[in-house]
Amino acid sequence: MRGIRRLPGLTFATVRKLAAAAIGFGLAFVSASAANAAPVPLQQGSDCDPNYSGACVPIASDVDCAGGSGNGPEYVSGPVYVVGDDIYELDRDGDGFACEG
Repeated sequence: MRGIRRLPGLTFATVRKLAAAAIGFGLAFVSASAANAAPVPLQQGSDCDPNYSGACVPIASDVDCAGGSGNGPEYVSGPVYVVGDDIYELDRDGDGFACEG
């Protein structure tokens, strides 16, 4: 049985730094991928507006974000993803996400 050949300058500390850098890169890659992933539409009931996903936006004369300054008569807690027309104007900044906070 033959041992592992040593490389000059390769120490435990160097290997540890390389491993930490590789793990950090992997975590950053996974985090960035998850942050840019498209939202998965949830199964909506027939009383939910199909223009939105992530939460049930009721079909009503007007819907506002819960906790906001809107006057209803219906409210939705977010986050909500706009997947069609934003008929209730819940996505004020136009980024595709509504009732974010």
